[in-house]
Amino acid sequence: MAAKLKKGDKVVVLAGKDKGKEGEISSVNPAAGKAVVEGINIAIRHTRQSQASQGGRIPQAMPIDLSNLALLDSNGKATRVGFRVEDGKKVRYAKSTGEVV
Repeated sequence: MAAKLKKGDKVVVLAGKDKGKEGEISSVNPAAGKAVVEGINIAIRHTRQSQASQGGRIPQAMPIDLSNLALLDSNGKATRVGFRVEDGKKVRYAKSTGEVV
């Protein structure tokens, strides 16, 4: 299945503890159906000190399910993503406005 959400997309969270928050996708795992969004779904990771790093309690963004994310259109509203062919190329577009993403 084609990727509706990609790295670098601006998204809004639809469900969960961070509902309503916005962020940018930093990585996507299509096999697991999850994405990491900067500043969203933060968990505290305890790391051991080493010569390279300080260690301690480090906040880290954890993966969130793709079904709980929606793309932001040019108006800043959540929208669904569709596909269509323009000039022989398959492109993503925002279903609410019809604009190419």
